[in-house]
Amino acid sequence: MAKDRFPSPFEIETPPGAEGWQDLYPYSAPFSEDRREYEESVFWFQDSVHWGAVMTPWVSTFMEHALSSLSQYNTRHYVVPPAMGVDFRVLNGYCYLAPIAITDPEVIGGRVPEFMERAGHYFANWDQLYENWLGKIKATIAELEGVDFTPLPDREDMAVITEGRGVGSGWNLQAEYHRFKDLALKVWQLHFEFLNLGYAAYLDFFGFCKQAFPNIPDLAIARMVAGVEVDLFRPNEELKRLAQLAVDLGVTDAFAHATAAAVETQLAATDAGQKWMQAWDDAADPWFNFSAGTGFYHDDLVWNTHREVPYGFVRDYVTQIQRGEDLARPLDQLRAERNRIVSEYAALLASDDDRKAFMEKLGLAKTVFPYVENHNFYVEHWSHAVMWRKLRELGATFVKEEFLEDVDDIFLIKRDEIDEALYDMYSAWAVGGQTRGPVYWPREVARRKQILDALRDWEAPRALGKPPEVITEPFTIMLWGITNESVSNWLGAEEGSADLTGFAASPGTVEGPARVIRSADEIGELQDGEILVAPITAPSWAPVFGRIGAAVTDIGGIMSHAAIVCREYGLPAVTGTAFATREIKTGMRVRVEGGAGKVTILNDVTEAADTG
Repeated sequence: MAKDRFPSPFEIETPPGAEGWQDLYPYSAPFSEDRREYEESVFWFQDSVHWGAVMTPWVSTFMEHALSSLSQYNTRHYVVPPAMGVDFRVLNGYCYLAPIAITDPEVIGGRVPEFMERAGHYFANWDQLYENWLGKIKATIAELEGVDFTPLPDREDMAVITEGRGVGSGWNLQAEYHRFKDLALKVWQLHFEFLNLGYAAYLDFFGFCKQAFPNIPDLAIARMVAGVEVDLFRPNEELKRLAQLAVDLGVTDAFAHATAAAVETQLAATDAGQKWMQAWDDAADPWFNFSAGTGFYHDDLVWNTHREVPYGFVRDYVTQIQRGEDLARPLDQLRAERNRIVSEYAALLASDDDRKAFMEKLGLAKTVFPYVENHNFYVEHWSHAVMWRKLRELGATFVKEEFLEDVDDIFLIKRDEIDEALYDMYSAWAVGGQTRGPVYWPREVARRKQILDALRDWEAPRALGKPPEVITEPFTIMLWGITNESVSNWLGAEEGSADLTGFAASPGTVEGPARVIRSADEIGELQDGEILVAPITAPSWAPVFGRIGAAVTDIGGIMSHAAIVCREYGLPAVTGTAFATREIKTGMRVRVEGGAGKVTILNDVTEAADTG
């Protein structure tokens, strides 16, 4: 008998060894008996688009900031007619979401005038307000850079006395942490100032197209806003430029080394190499504040501080240049195809008024759409790179005072617990007595590490509770790829299927050997012409898109980052297949039909080896 629901969150047991996992998160984050009636009445899905792995306490802080900020713009700022916020919970260290839709037509109708006035102001003044936003986010990042977690001194500087400051280093250290916390939340507040409106404008255009052209594929609508120049692609474009410069300067041999230190030693030995390094430095800030992963986890490698990652991409680009390959994105092709699709559908409309409305809505979507990707660089990558670095600086202060054994242990302490620990540190320093922190925190961190290890061995269910009869909330569909069909597939999934279906994310049909990549650490294993199969791709994986044949992901809808990036790089892609990384093994030959949202396994690994 087919299942019609997922387990209740209250039916899920704690994995052995992970007892007490709730202590790692704020009291309000886990499912609780206090809210059981509500929590069992809601359909929850695991947000593996953003938080697909177990969250440490500080990773969960950014999760809370993100979802609260997203929600407030829907509910309190723009008054989005059909949607409230996105509720969130933590279960065994994983993030679960429940978008709250408004279904009462009268309530929706009553919110429309407010939304039109509030959102309309932004749409009418988009360019000016966006320039203002860029100034705000850059200023906030600069403030984060200026946060000072200098350890407590043995004696206050004499200037504290001669200037009559009245406060000392203990107060400063705590105040700087409070400032850091406030700025971290502010970054996420700024994140959603434009994002929800960017989606809203696209959704308005999407809805118009679906009504005017009932049989139009979702992919055709998405391709009408393709071919954009966005800051998210700038890091990869800078790598291409640097690769060309390495060829022009004759310093390509340096990139044969595996370590960043060896590359830089050879470059520093010649004038040409020094010129290349200067060009690197000119591009690095800000463009290489770019995470090799999604940027949501503190252990994602940032290009600026783990330069062996981008140097490897430069080496690959040098090889392509030397083979005479064109590294440019296919912008002309994308734009020509975009214009063709727009013209053909515009011609189908019955009146000039309809065509005018179509072009106006398309124009707005194209105006606002770049922000849908740009924010990702400024927040998830640049801001987070700075925040992770600053937290490590604070961790170093805790290590100096023997509260922690390793700087990265700071990520295992909750944001408000750090306040308590800092006060403990300050108080003992001020009094000259004995503090508890050096005994308490190493022991507690060791316990939490064991819990996180146990949680990583647990397989999180894709969803919880009973699915709604019809999933209509557009963000849920287009960003996360949650549809009635995908949910039905999750419920009835059986292993061993040769056919996988998902979202038609980017057009084109390609056959080739599969390469299953589960994390950014494995990207270097990709070979030319292989089909990338991953839970999800990150924007920073773009340097390999010129080498692979197609991309297939487990998760994400047609407007997920993976789908957008693949379209912009002209790479066939199917997203949201749910089980690609389970069903496909490295070496299998697969066919990807990006325009149809279909992936077919053509042979198994043994057959692939026999015929290879």
